Amino acid sequence: MLTRRAWLKNAAVGTAAIAAGAAVADNAAAATLPVPSRIPAAPVILRGKYAVALGSPAEYSSRAVELVGRTTTLDMLSPLVLSPSKFEHWMTQPQTFTAADFQRYKDSGINVFHIAVGIGGPDAYLETLQYFALWDGFLAAHPDWFLRIDSPQRLVEVKNSGKTGILLGLQNSEHFRKPDDVDFFWSLGQRISQLTYNSQTMIGAGSTEREDGGISDFGASIVVRMNKTGMAVDVSHCGDKTTLDSFDVSAKPVLITHANCRALNPHVRCKTDEAIKKMAAKGGVMGISGVRMFVTAKEPTTIENVLDHYDHVAKLAGIEHVGVGSDIDLDGYDKMPPDERKALHGNYKSGYAFRDQDDIDHLNHPRRFFDIADGLIRRGYSDSDIEGVLGGNFQRVLTQIWTV
Repeated sequence: MLTRRAWLKNAAVGTAAIAAGAAVADNAAAATLPVPSRIPAAPVILRGKYAVALGSPAEYSSRAVELVGRTTTLDMLSPLVLSPSKFEHWMTQPQTFTAADFQRYKDSGINVFHIAVGIGGPDAYLETLQYFALWDGFLAAHPDWFLRIDSPQRLVEVKNSGKTGILLGLQNSEHFRKPDDVDFFWSLGQRISQLTYNSQTMIGAGSTEREDGGISDFGASIVVRMNKTGMAVDVSHCGDKTTLDSFDVSAKPVLITHANCRALNPHVRCKTDEAIKKMAAKGGVMGISGVRMFVTAKEPTTIENVLDHYDHVAKLAGIEHVGVGSDIDLDGYDKMPPDERKALHGNYKSGYAFRDQDDIDHLNHPRRFFDIADGLIRRGYSDSDIEGVLGGNFQRVLTQIWTV
């Protein structure tokens, strides 16, 4: 049996060897690929296919393997695990999270996971306190495997650390009872907070509310304090007016960590072109999700439909404002225990329009970043553009927001 240190070393060497071998074998073919700065008129043909993991039937172009391999990749919404029972088991008994479990995260090619969940209601303060306490205990139990991402320097370090980055955030801000609470939760490691989930709060309205009055005076005071401490403002689930108000109230860029485009799908969780343009004008970045009903209301729903959302934001606002926010764990919603998936669906209004499947084929697995990279290559994006989408754009804006 390998020791933990030896296992990590072998994994790193294996990944480097795959990337290096792919680069040599396909160098001539890669040199013939066009390198446009924006969306081209014709598709690109991928040449040379390589497996990124032993035993996996999936193969990717050498260019995609190289891009994922050299980029600090960020998934701006990807919980450690969607199953509540499995999450509780790992958090309360960290020793049950094994080297084999960790290897799946390393093999994914994703360097940083933003693990935010939605916590709200009258006990939001206590439940959020418990949530971050569990995470801090879990991270303390596995210092050789995980790195808490809480500063620009940690974003720089994580790629070469051999560790997987965990970015602590929350998909609601009801735990902020007063502005001073922002400072307190910052001290616990929280670095991103979504202003609202789907419902009305003291801060503003969520996307499924019938009316949206925008950000309240109290909400504005919370945003101002978030700017001061360096905590990022996220509006992924916010209603339309609350979303638009955030760009006016915040002095710093505002994030849309995981959403899609309403111009392509009239779902309440999708963002309007007006919001996307204002987000970009403010310097923010939008992560594209891979949740089936957010991508399109029609079938079949494929990776090409998801790539259409990347294209739409790129054309509307610039590729430098696009990132990834998958909104799933390594495996997706459809692989959850059936009773837990059914219970999850029951927590949302009918307007969410769940279908038989929640996930999208070819994006419902741990190595989806390689599929996204290959998809963006097919769409003709340059290497620098793809590196930005895979993580560089969010790294840039997080560095700006966190620097105070």
